[in-house]
Amino acid sequence: MNDRIYTLKTKDNNARRGEVDTPHGRFQTPAFMPVGTSGAVKALTAEDLENCGAEIMLSNTYHLYLRPGTEIIKSLGGLARFNGWNRPTLTDSGGYQVFSLRDISRISDDGVKFQSHHDGSYHLFTPEKVMEIQHDIGADIIMAFDQCVPYPADRGLAATGVRRTFDWAKRCREHHHQLAEHDSNRPTQHLFGIVQGSTYKDLRTESAEQIVSLDFPGNAIGGLSVGESKEKMEDMLAHTIAYLPDDKLRYMMGIGYPEDILMAVSHGVDMFDCVLPTRNARTGAVFTSEGPITYRNADFAADDRPLDPNCACKVCQRYSRAYIRHLYNQSEITGMVLASYHSTWFFQDLMRNIRQAIEEDRFDSFRRGFLKRYAINGRA
Repeated sequence: MNDRIYTLKTKDNNARRGEVDTPHGRFQTPAFMPVGTSGAVKALTAEDLENCGAEIMLSNTYHLYLRPGTEIIKSLGGLARFNGWNRPTLTDSGGYQVFSLRDISRISDDGVKFQSHHDGSYHLFTPEKVMEIQHDIGADIIMAFDQCVPYPADRGLAATGVRRTFDWAKRCREHHHQLAEHDSNRPTQHLFGIVQGSTYKDLRTESAEQIVSLDFPGNAIGGLSVGESKEKMEDMLAHTIAYLPDDKLRYMMGIGYPEDILMAVSHGVDMFDCVLPTRNARTGAVFTSEGPITYRNADFAADDRPLDPNCACKVCQRYSRAYIRHLYNQSEITGMVLASYHSTWFFQDLMRNIRQAIEEDRFDSFRRGFLKRYAINGRA
């Protein structure tokens, strides 16, 4: 099984510019993955994502397993044929859902027993089961099952999370290889490990060394952006990434604010995902080059400017803040579509500019200039 998928093209200090080859095509890094929880980014079509410049999408193992069920997805040729997104896809492991739905789940060394948030039915996720689900979904990049602990976490809980994450990663790796050998005609799926350890540096070191020892083609940094300060998040990231190999992909999970993405890129992170851009857009707020704005506010009732005067997306070329605010206040779905499109474009354009800045050896100046403009509205 050939798991060497990442090519490093150039560096600007620690910032990295590369590309990744998958069975469904190539994508450029640093990359931001729009989140299609149930196989679709809410309010957007696959064509919308393509037009925004997205090259890889993330979908959710937990949600797809519950509905429509992986049997249906597999019988219809995998997620790429099922949802019409014939480009690279990553599926998460369900570990974060365990974290976020912990009131209706029970964790043991074997796995996690949980209740469906749809109908209350009971299910068991083991590392082996999670691999089977992701193989059936057919994503290009799949994630090992991990235990993400809440913040703050006492040392004992964080240490247990590190131990289980390593044990589960080994079981995932073994079962993944068995499944691939059993069905050798299927396109290769690339399994990534996840580093945990909460905000304990020695546990982060231990977890990183353990996960790296399994020689995955990519390594994810999990358990951050779950309530800790931005300073603590950067401190843990900088400490952890020093233990991750240069020739493998580095994926920081769940990061969505532009200033956080820029910070992480400066430390050498290649991949990001977050629901924030489209979730905020659907609830009345969008990201712009001058900071986020809450377009549902009364201040924009007669504002004829586009959402972002500096944006080249089709929404900003045609529609005003006043109109999109009107749609939102009338609960017109078109408002959600327009706002979601803009925010998706904004993040893909940010990544395009980051990649170009790294290529031209000016990432630090680009970052400073972006944040100076972005801070106009006080976010960065």
